[in-house]
Amino acid sequence: MHFGLLDVATVPPTLTLCRELYGKDSSIVFDWVAAAHQLGAGLAAFAGGVARDAFGSYDPLWVGAGALCGAGALLALMVVRPRRAAE
Repeated sequence: MHFGLLDVATVPPTLTLCRELYGKDSSIVFDWVAAAHQLGAGLAAFAGGVARDAFGSYDPLWVGAGALCGAGALLALMVVRPRRAAE
């Protein structure tokens, strides 16, 4: 239940970014973002099982997830809002 509250909280900002950056095509872009999110979640769950079988621990997965979060944070710093034309 708690994760659902957290996960749903990311939808409005993501949708707003898609609208600002892609205009009328934002719904298609958002759908691709959602699909990539689901594929990533499935891959992470599978990787957890593989890591547990291979190493007897989830530790490599946590380190990898932390590295991906750090990379994502750096990429987020590179997001530039488009300037609006003078009205």
